[in-house]
Amino acid sequence: MKKALISVFALTLLTAPLSFVQAEEDAHQEAGHDHAASGDDHQEVTGEKGEHKEDHGEEGEHEEEKATTASINAKQKELAGIEVATLESKRVDYEIYAPGELLTNGYTSYHVSPRVASVVLRRHVELGEHVTKGQPLVTLFSETVAQAQADYRKAFPEWKRISGLGRSVVGDQRFNTAKANIEAARATLLAYGLNDDDIGALKASGVDSLGEYMLRARVDGAVLTDEFEQGQRVEAGQPLVTLADESELWVEAHLPASSDIVLEKGAEAEVRAAGRVGVATVSQEAHTIDPVTRTRIVRLELDNPEDRFHPGMFADVYFRFKTSEPVLAVPETALMRGADGDWTVYVEEAEGEYEPVEVELGRSIGGLREVSGLAAGQRVVLRGAFFVASEIAKGGFDPHNH
Repeated sequence: MKKALISVFALTLLTAPLSFVQAEEDAHQEAGHDHAASGDDHQEVTGEKGEHKEDHGEEGEHEEEKATTASINAKQKELAGIEVATLESKRVDYEIYAPGELLTNGYTSYHVSPRVASVVLRRHVELGEHVTKGQPLVTLFSETVAQAQADYRKAFPEWKRISGLGRSVVGDQRFNTAKANIEAARATLLAYGLNDDDIGALKASGVDSLGEYMLRARVDGAVLTDEFEQGQRVEAGQPLVTLADESELWVEAHLPASSDIVLEKGAEAEVRAAGRVGVATVSQEAHTIDPVTRTRIVRLELDNPEDRFHPGMFADVYFRFKTSEPVLAVPETALMRGADGDWTVYVEEAEGEYEPVEVELGRSIGGLREVSGLAAGQRVVLRGAFFVASEIAKGGFDPHNH
């Protein structure tokens, strides 16, 4: 009996683990099946989200496409000062500005200075006074001039006597020597600044003021400078008086060294100085760049019959041109940099609707710029382009960062 019980108990122990393992495997299989189903559901949800994302991307592309234009109503347009005009292909009148300065005409002005070291005895003119050719300006004294006057007074009587006797009587040598002496003495006095009247006065026996001489005006004009005082000793070549004929002045205009404009001789330009306006003509142009200002210097001649302009005035010079062929050009205010750095002009596609158009820049035409990439007849924003650009930028901004 005991053996039978032991056998049943052992059999029970052997079969129990097998049942437990089978149950565990069945439970695991069911769990896997549920998980797979859950995965399928998750894939479906994920797919829906992907489709939603795809739809959202298409919507974003549409919004991005819409963001490249700007809609501006009439009130905004007025407040922003937006000016729109139809682009035309035409020959353009334009002007180029250059700063300038009025100068004396260097070809007609004159610096009066002694030829030898002298002492100023008397002045005969004042600053700003208008003088005529031959008018005395200043009286000087010089030991060198005194010696030259003495030499002339000594040579003149000898020449007068020899020339009176004639070459045949005195012989060639004495005649030529006397003639050479008087000519040399006269030439020396002329070189020191004396004129024929001064030299003629030396022939009179009663003249005893040797050494005194006068500097006279060599041209008609106004006294622009008189930098000397009576009693002052001045050296040879030191300017005492500057005379200038102000009926015609020079205007020196300074253009950028990089400027490639061609100015023909005789071309006209408007000159504005101290509220006065005149017309000058191009006379010459320097072939070198000014070492101080690093600019091209263009010289013009300005008629000044009424003495309205004066040397030393600063001036605004405007050169006028006209393009040889029709061009498409817009003001500099119409140009803006796009997001990619390219130059952009805003075109009005419809009333209040503006779209950016990239353009290529050509030459500068005064305050205009030649452009390509547009067609004649298109309406473009000439002023207020910055406001249009800001409206487009605002339209492309997404606060949710989608």
